[in-house]
Amino acid sequence: MPAERAITPRYEREPARRVFAAELREATHHFKDGEDEKSPTYVLLPTGERCNRVFFVGSMTQKEKRGEQNIFYSVRVVDPTGTFYVTASSYQGEAMTQVSRIDPPAFVAVVGKPNVYDAPDGRVFVSIRAESVTVVDREMRDCWVLDAAEETVRRIDALETPEDDEEDQVKKDDRKKAQERYRVDLAAYRQMVYDALAQIDM
Repeated sequence: MPAERAITPRYEREPARRVFAAELREATHHFKDGEDEKSPTYVLLPTGERCNRVFFVGSMTQKEKRGEQNIFYSVRVVDPTGTFYVTASSYQGEAMTQVSRIDPPAFVAVVGKPNVYDAPDGRVFVSIRAESVTVVDREMRDCWVLDAAEETVRRIDALETPEDDEEDQVKKDDRKKAQERYRVDLAAYRQMVYDALAQIDM
């Protein structure tokens, strides 16, 4: 009789959300889903979706090498709506190596984890801890803007329309929490999407 195989928990990566810089900048609520040390942490977007990982494309406009013993890179990446603040350290060795080889200005595609920081003066900052940074071309940037616009409009529509009884309860709860925590001007978000689309070649 074959010996029973030990069942090893399988961890799957969270899907990377497409979100514009202007929306991510407004995200202030972050939370951990579970009590376990390895439980995932999330940032709640103002349009009502949790994200553990983001994917964006923009122009790297600035790169700065910091630290002496613990070296890391601080990078700014600009999309049509604003600026993403990105870091890459030795804890993300692949991303740090990739960033070290890129000279701004350059279009880059970034996958990373968003982190929310509360400053002593009450201000809140969101930065991205990069997992990968890849040089791309303008066409790829424009495709990402289309994807991000589509995803943003989908989230806005979900906030505006009555709840679907068949939908996942977690998504319903996240939208309700976003409406309680953020005073979202959905018309302004629609305008943000329109302005972003106006800046690309379609």
